[in-house]
Amino acid sequence: MAAKGSSLGFLTTARLCKLFPTTQKPSFSPPPSSSSSSSSITLTTKVLNADAAAVYTQLPTRLRHEQERDAISLLHDRIRREHAKRDQSPHRPAMDSQEADKYIQLVKQQQQRGLQKLKIDRARQDGAPPDAPQPTFTYKVDPYTLRSGDYVVHRKVGIGRFVGIKFDLPKDSNQPIEYVFIEYADGMAKLPVKQAARLLYRYNLPNETKRPRTLSKLSDTSSWERRRMKGKIAVQKMVVDLMELYLHRLKQKRPPYPKSPAMAEFASQFPFEPTPDQKQAFSDVERDLTERENPMDRLICGDVGFGKTEVALRAIFCVVSAGKQAMVLAPTIVLAKQHFDVISERFSRYPNIRVGLLSRFQTKSEKEEYLSMIKDGRVDIIVGTHSLLGNRVEYNNLGLLVVDEEQRFGVKQKERIASFKTSVDVLTLSATPIPRTLYLALTGFRDASLISTPPPERVPIRTHLSAYSTDKVISAIKHELDRGGRVFYVLPRIKGLEDVMEFLEQAFPHVEIAIAHGKQYSKQLEETMERFARGDIRILICTNIVESGLDIQNANTIIIQDVQQFGLAQLYQLRGRVGRADKEAHAHLFYPDKSLLSDHALERLAALEECCELGQGFQLAERDMAIRGFGNIFGEQQTGDVGNVGIDLFFEMLFESLSKVDEHRVISVPYPAMKLDININPHLPSEYINHLENPMQIINGAEKAAEKDIFSLMKFTENLRRQYGKEPYSMEILLKKLYIRRMAADLGITSIYASGKMVGMKTNMSKKVFKLITDSATSDIHQNSLIFEDGQIKAELLLELPKEQLLNWIFQCLAELYSSLPTLIKY
Repeated sequence: MAAKGSSLGFLTTARLCKLFPTTQKPSFSPPPSSSSSSSSITLTTKVLNADAAAVYTQLPTRLRHEQERDAISLLHDRIRREHAKRDQSPHRPAMDSQEADKYIQLVKQQQQRGLQKLKIDRARQDGAPPDAPQPTFTYKVDPYTLRSGDYVVHRKVGIGRFVGIKFDLPKDSNQPIEYVFIEYADGMAKLPVKQAARLLYRYNLPNETKRPRTLSKLSDTSSWERRRMKGKIAVQKMVVDLMELYLHRLKQKRPPYPKSPAMAEFASQFPFEPTPDQKQAFSDVERDLTERENPMDRLICGDVGFGKTEVALRAIFCVVSAGKQAMVLAPTIVLAKQHFDVISERFSRYPNIRVGLLSRFQTKSEKEEYLSMIKDGRVDIIVGTHSLLGNRVEYNNLGLLVVDEEQRFGVKQKERIASFKTSVDVLTLSATPIPRTLYLALTGFRDASLISTPPPERVPIRTHLSAYSTDKVISAIKHELDRGGRVFYVLPRIKGLEDVMEFLEQAFPHVEIAIAHGKQYSKQLEETMERFARGDIRILICTNIVESGLDIQNANTIIIQDVQQFGLAQLYQLRGRVGRADKEAHAHLFYPDKSLLSDHALERLAALEECCELGQGFQLAERDMAIRGFGNIFGEQQTGDVGNVGIDLFFEMLFESLSKVDEHRVISVPYPAMKLDININPHLPSEYINHLENPMQIINGAEKAAEKDIFSLMKFTENLRRQYGKEPYSMEILLKKLYIRRMAADLGITSIYASGKMVGMKTNMSKKVFKLITDSATSDIHQNSLIFEDGQIKAELLLELPKEQLLNWIFQCLAELYSSLPTLIKY
């Protein structure tokens, strides 16, 4: 077996003898044609007898079947879990440290402007003069706004139940002061009101149930500290992922679209006076398209009927005018058809711009024709559902993707949408509002435009909540029909629609009534919705399939039966289906006899009653919706971490993390520059060497894989085990040396050494980064044994370990630290 000396890389003749000691040392002799300066090496190893070889080849197979979970396999599992979401995201190009510096500073400047505006807004709300000192933004609760029974979070103690505010005597005074009394799992706590205002948050969750799983204990704050730290780490991971996506999007380039007089002419056809928020959104999108070289990825957030569609139409016109295609993606065929109708009407003055609708109830030949037109560029604007994301749809020159209600698509569709963001401009429309506070804090991290002001002609919706009665239902419907309007009648399930139909047909025999639900054929459902929109149908009995959609003018009453079975967020959306015209709209919410309801249903009903009694409308629903908006930005799975600490403390942690994002940065070092100063050279068994087809090539391949990245090294190790079975202990030690150097280089560690009982790691990371890493650690052993001083991570062991055990300890320690990488920006 021969190989050129240059291909061996780090291997030398002497080192090969150390790595592969056999009962007979390998003999190295130059090939016959070679000169005195040998350019190749021949490795000869002793061949085992047939019986010994048979025994060894059986051993790896048995080990594979046992699926032994060694330290390296456990590391693989851990890294894959941590990076599962990252692996699914589009490929991110490399970025050097200097380039990242430039982008991070740009983001920081933008974000500071957002936070500054946030503070000014809060000062105005509090009635402070413009020249007053600007307050620090906080999500802490004013104790005087709490009601008995409310759940609160004390930042240091945890979750408790607010009892009340009472006067009591302090220990060292006879002057009574006000105390906040809070009940915990093992007793009552009291703290002065002023102190409470600095440490208490209201406890809310991203759903209607306000009750936490358990109350915290005064006698054991460590459990709460673990929960709080889990929430903090979750926030940090989300912010870092957001930051990295944003940095890489800034790296993508495309030429700006040209500005043309035709754009102003198209805008002038809008029949309404835009609201200030709409004007800002128009300006934001135009600037993204015509002035920036990076592809747009903007979120347009606004309530139903606030004018998001017009923003999309202007973006479409800009892109299509430049000879590119635009795709409009909707979650349901009903919504897609509404978009198609609106776009077709708006672009009817431009015969050279062709609009197409791809839907599942077209015939096969119609679909094939559309697919051919899209591929050839004979369609400029393509509207449809998730079928537009399929592999069969080939675009001629796609420039813009408009996504309506992205949160309603499935995981695979969302991944496909994300893949478009690396190459085309993307505009996402969401009827799920996000709080202005969150929106401003995200300035610089996520391009978003908030449309929060209703059109001037829009009249607030009146909400009525009461026990169900046929008289109230008939009265509400009659009131709407008498003024020429139309009515939505919504039930939580398909079962029951026919009964309501029968009841209403008897009450209103001369009125056209129809049923709509998701189990109907698409064509039938589309025809029903079109007839309702035209006014041919006056009462539509339906499920929450109508939760999202475009304007249906003159539909100004909605009746929702069995309201306790809907979530607040659903009710918020359903309620928004009416009130689009200049008439006062009504939402009638009916619940059954309370004696028939479960405790859980009664709790949700109490929350609804609280909403209506406040006179502010759906305050709690808006809060619930804010969390859904939060999910739109960060991803739904992360919102589960909110439950650990409640919404308000979670948001406060988010602000802290956003404002310090540049402090949580680790700069990796080149793999060859990382020095492992632990003198250990494992001796491999001769049986294993003979079992390998090309041992030198394998060892060299391991080093090359380690130099590339951790995933290449993982893949190499798994392939090695798949082919040859579980390696012997000495080979495992060799692999661990490579893993240690790879992980250390990624963590910014330049060298690792040992001196007696002390282990030292020289690093470029900051003390703040070290603290975040150790806070994230799941192992108390490594968390408590490591300290940071003078640019080094140090650990003093209880005793001086043998070299192999020391290497294993370093491997486990670095594996623990490495699991914290998702919380850090890695440039």
